[in-house]
Amino acid sequence: MRTSLNQTIKNPEVFKQQLLCWAQQFDDVVLLDSNDYKDQYSNYDAVLAVDAFTSLQTDYIDAFERLKEYQKTTKDWIFGYLTYDLKNSIEDLESKNFDGLGFPDLYFFQPKKLILIKGDVAEFQYLNMVDDEIESDLLAIEQSSNINIQESKHPIKIKPRIHKDEYFEKVNRMLAHIHRGDIYEANFCQEFYAENSVINPLEVYNKLNQISKPPFATFFKSFDKYLLSASPERYIKKEDDKVISQPIKGTAKRSKNEKEDLRLAENLANDPKERSENIMIVDLVRNDLSHTATKGSVQVEELCKVYSFLQVHQMISTITSKVSEDIHPVDIIKTTFPMGSMSGAPKISAMKIIEDLEETKRGLYSGAVGYFTPKNDFDFNVIIRSILYNETKKYVSYSVGSAITAKSNPLKEYEECLVKAKAMREVLES
Repeated sequence: MRTSLNQTIKNPEVFKQQLLCWAQQFDDVVLLDSNDYKDQYSNYDAVLAVDAFTSLQTDYIDAFERLKEYQKTTKDWIFGYLTYDLKNSIEDLESKNFDGLGFPDLYFFQPKKLILIKGDVAEFQYLNMVDDEIESDLLAIEQSSNINIQESKHPIKIKPRIHKDEYFEKVNRMLAHIHRGDIYEANFCQEFYAENSVINPLEVYNKLNQISKPPFATFFKSFDKYLLSASPERYIKKEDDKVISQPIKGTAKRSKNEKEDLRLAENLANDPKERSENIMIVDLVRNDLSHTATKGSVQVEELCKVYSFLQVHQMISTITSKVSEDIHPVDIIKTTFPMGSMSGAPKISAMKIIEDLEETKRGLYSGAVGYFTPKNDFDFNVIIRSILYNETKKYVSYSVGSAITAKSNPLKEYEECLVKAKAMREVLES
């Protein structure tokens, strides 16, 4: 059981920063921040969960069944992540590529302390065992400051896992699969990394969030492992009997010149290659949602709409379905995972080819982070535009990718990857 207390806050932006600074004392921290981005499916402006009471950590074997049992037993808020490699739990697949980060395949925890922000109200939801700490925590939060956070003085030397010529060769091999009819589309990703590197995760997250302002920003800490995410993409959400998926496919750079910027957005909206990418994934998501949907309830609410973020223009579609009460929420995720926007079509064939051509185990990249509520609702983002850090190994990593279709030009795909990587590189090398 949880004790709930509402507190009016003067400045939500300042309060979020204070919350994050205060939260650094805990081993388990999740901040989910919408950066005031509001659409019809928004519930909170930000959510902070800290201090695990119970937790679940596992490899991919029977991972979804274990998560289902944990979620059913807990009957409470749980926060955590699903790595891309949980695909091996669903299909006869494997992940044998290099892994410099070492994140567990699945991790969720039940927070003792939960703070939900909406407008100028912060709702404190504490487990009863710690509810006597709400007042003292509120005082400590209001006194928190990032003034004492040391900036990283060591320059980070970023290296590509796949060099440019090798990237072209691999994309051409993927195009050969497409022309042969093995697949229609696949998301091909590459890692950029730094070894023997020390960063200040809070400082890096703040800089990344500041220059991107995405709707699904995440600061995630589990002991010595960090996810610092500026994701613009929702993977999947359940609210009552409605399920919402919002895949992104199609990217264009921004321009400081207003007319040029508008032209870039219009070009993206009308680009046949980008639209075909998006529509293929919409079809895949419709099929995935149909596994748990009530008959005839899968709908495309929005197709190929261009949204503008600080770093890029993105083409987003919204697909929804209805589910009956007897469908377990974890089964909705299992039957749609990994998300179509980060795999390809047909999904299983695409994932096999991806594994063969990529050099790095994806791990948390192109997985999902989010939460389940006590009412069996959930909301998860797609882990892209994200920096991953293993503090013990001193290993820093970010990955970027693009969708390869029959109309792909390897040079343009490479350039798209660099556009997506721009914010992460700037933050780490500044």
